[in-house]
Amino acid sequence: MRILHTSDWHLGQNFMGKSRVEEHSTFLNWLLEIIKEQNIEVLLVSGDIFDTGTPPNYALELYYNFLKELANIKTLKNTIITAGNHDSISTLKAPKQLLEVLNVNVITTGDEDENIIIPIKQDESVKAIVCAVPFLRDSVIRQANSGQTISEKEKVANSGIKAYYESAYKRAKELNQNIPIVAMGHLTTVGSRTSESERDIYIGGTLDIGGDYLGGLFDYVALGHLHINQTVSSNHVRYSGSPIPLSFSESKNTQKVNIVDINDSVEVQELEVPQMRKLIVIKGDSKTVQNELKNIEDKTSWIEVHLKDDNPMFANTEIRELATKLELTILAIKIEKSEKQIRAKELKAISLDELSVNDVFAKRVELEKIEDKEFESELIKNFKDVASKVSLNGSAT
Repeated sequence: MRILHTSDWHLGQNFMGKSRVEEHSTFLNWLLEIIKEQNIEVLLVSGDIFDTGTPPNYALELYYNFLKELANIKTLKNTIITAGNHDSISTLKAPKQLLEVLNVNVITTGDEDENIIIPIKQDESVKAIVCAVPFLRDSVIRQANSGQTISEKEKVANSGIKAYYESAYKRAKELNQNIPIVAMGHLTTVGSRTSESERDIYIGGTLDIGGDYLGGLFDYVALGHLHINQTVSSNHVRYSGSPIPLSFSESKNTQKVNIVDINDSVEVQELEVPQMRKLIVIKGDSKTVQNELKNIEDKTSWIEVHLKDDNPMFANTEIRELATKLELTILAIKIEKSEKQIRAKELKAISLDELSVNDVFAKRVELEKIEDKEFESELIKNFKDVASKVSLNGSAT
């Protein structure tokens, strides 16, 4: 049995005012080709299909066109899609019956009305069973009373999720004792690596559920929610990660999908997803940032700058002007205080009461680092003349 495991597409994401539609379209077209080339029999998508509960129309169009194209791939027997914490249950559930005609199973809540145990058949015989577990919401795993502490609610969540997986495993075993059992999930496991773009999805944000626990039950565990492709405790408990970086904190990640062969053993191949756009983070002072900007060849890149400069406002302007000249797109410049600025603030804190008007102006001019000293001297002299006249007029009244 050959499976492709992916998750966290976040279709419709608005990234600092920029649409990701081209990147997502490129990924989905690539995925269709991979499913054909690799003779994939089962496609698993472990949650967060969309970025919000109300995805834009173009995101829905991408999703439905992709599922339509899957129907033309002869080797593909089943597609199983589970809801993540970002997904709207009603949005995913609306076409559920129609999609089943195309061998696409959509699991939204995992409650009693949904059958999460999905047999994978080949030539009328069952070759594997998938326990399609979506993001488990409170109504499914616990009854959280208002009087419970966060610690108590976390314990209820842990025990509820574990009981849910144990029940699913038991039901799958009752269906067939001697075939591989695969689980899907959308949660954060103990020991996994996170990035800045995932949100906490359970009260307190902590679950005491490790990959070893899930791996002790199932032959392969296809997890979603975390955006970094990774193994959790054992080779067969895995996150696929997101197909495109979803924040600048993920700019150095390598985006992948997992191809899983389950026969007498489980073999996993990580397949790198080609990227049509780079996210680049540049850190340093004005000179460092400008030098790195000049070395960027890919003009489609999106850039975030972490600026640490003694004159950040002036540097900010210079950097943006250079980026425009180089036809580069800077989405954000984050100004970080230099050690010099921090020390100055800590060791030379002066009250305005201790300074004259002329002192304040002189210090402000000093920050501008004017190279023409003659001009700087004339500027200060003219300010003193104006300040003096204003002071005299004030005394006269």
